[in-house]
Formats: sequence, C-alpha cells, structure tokens
Amino acid sequence: MNLRAVDLNLLVVLDALLREKSVSRAGEEVGLSQSATSAALARLRDIFHDPLLVRVGRQLALTENAERLVEPLRDALSKVQQTLMQQGGFDPATDTRTFTISASDYAILVILQPLVRRLETQAPNVTVHMLPRSRETEKMLLEDRVDVVIEPSELMLDSDFPSEPLISDRWLCAADSRNGSVLDNGRISLERFLAASHLAYGIGLDRQFNLADQHLARQGIRRRITATVESFVLVPFLLRNSNMISLVLERSIRELGVPGITGHEPPVQLPTIHERTFWHARHTSDLAHAWLRTQLSEIAASIAGSGT
Repeated sequence: MNLRAVDLNLLVVLDALLREKSVSRAGEEVGLSQSATSAALARLRDIFHDPLLVRVGRQLALTENAERLVEPLRDALSKVQQTLMQQGGFDPATDTRTFTISASDYAILVILQPLVRRLETQAPNVTVHMLPRSRETEKMLLEDRVDVVIEPSELMLDSDFPSEPLISDRWLCAADSRNGSVLDNGRISLERFLAASHLAYGIGLDRQFNLADQHLARQGIRRRITATVESFVLVPFLLRNSNMISLVLERSIRELGVPGITGHEPPVQLPTIHERTFWHARHTSDLAHAWLRTQLSEIAASIAGSGT
C-alpha cells in the first residue's frame, strides 16, 4: 500500500468505526454525516481490499483483518496526537487537556478527591472524567478509553501494563457504635462475626465481592449476608441504626466520618490491599500524561506521610 495515496483523515474514521462497530456512531464521533461516513467506509474497503465491517444479524462485526488493525491503528493515532500536543511542552497552568480515569469509589474518595482540589488551583484548564471500576480494565486501556486505571495490584497480577504504586490500606469491620456484635473492649469475636448480619460490597450485575470478601470465601468462612451494595460510600450510611457489620477499608471510614460508625479489628486475618496506577505504554512519554501520574504519586506520598 502506498501511504501517499491514502487520505490520513480516513484513518481517524477507521479508528472510530473499529471501536464503535457502527457507521452512525462513528460518524457522530468524528463529526461526519452517516452518508459521509458510509462513503469513507467504502473508500477504506477499497484501500484494504477487505470489507472491514460485516453484518451479523442486526449488528456489524469486525473481519479478522479489521481485528488486527485495532491496536496498531490506535497506537499510531495516539502517537501522532501526542506529538502534535507536545509542541512546546505541557504547562498545566495554561494548557487545556482532558484525562479519563477509571477507579473505584474508594480510590475516587481517597486519591482523586485531592487531585480535583489540586487541579482547581494548579491546572484550571485540565478536566478529569472519573469512570467507575470496570471488569474490562485491560480492554479499556488497550482501546484508549481511559488514560489511567487505579486498581489494587492484587487484581492485576498478570498485567504487563506500566504501573506505579500509590497507597496501601487495611480492612476493618465497620459497625454502628450500638451494634451488639461489638464487645465492650471494642473488638468483635469470631463467634459474633460469624453470627452477625453482613453488608457486603459488590461490583457489577454478578455482584463480584471485594478482596476481603473473596479472601473469606477462599478460606471457607461462611457468613450471613443480609444485603449487598455497589458503593463503599453508601456502606456507613446503611450500617447506621442497624446490627449489620461490613468489611471496609480503613481510610474510607476515616474520610467519610459518618457519626456513630466505628471501625474494629476483624477477628480473622485479611490481606492488605495495594492501590496502583496503570496505563498503556503508548502514554509513557506523553508530557501531560507524565504530569498527571506525578500528581497522583505526590498525592499518594502525602497521604502515606500524614498517616491518613
């Protein structure tokens, strides 16, 4: 293929088509009408001698050749974009940039909340879009749908993505201060722990439990789960005036500071979690991206140094 004969704008359209698998949605993304996007797809089919998108039932699916184009095309366009944006460097005080970060509500509360406060004064033209955790973390990074993912390293053991450590935290049993499961000495015995009603944190429609709950399940420790919720933030409020207990990370209890909710040492040993920043290698040398990662690392160091 002679690159000089290719309108490089078509590659932008192709990238949108490969990600959206829809002519209308791809057109909306790149600012073209549906007819103009269809015409661009026809030209791309001629260039690649491949239909690229084929109809399967009511939907469009990628051909094998198109599947092979997804990542190298995204990488190439990302590098071009980075090169254009880095002319003259990156000045957070004046430059405009948008970042997308996928994180749990715990990471948003503890790490991204101070990041947003920092942006208000240090980078007034920088916007951060915060997305909820996803079970498709690696796919989101590969497809450039997020700039950064904040996840416990325990969930990314086989990841080849570049990463940096942020903070660690321990699990506590959260309960209302009048909960009968809490002994006078502030402890919860194993017997009372197993007999208590539990509020569990889960994610997604299949209610994937958090790392502490998963650990208990692997140990064969069975509890009576009365309710599940998808947000750490809601846990303390649901515990108020109830006899339920819940396994919650210490910093979230401290940060929320819900009156009457206290944290106690669990009667079973639970592994510490270690939050890390993950990103795609295509962004490693991006000056703006590197600046963002530095902010996250500085915030994490400040949290660890303050003991909060």
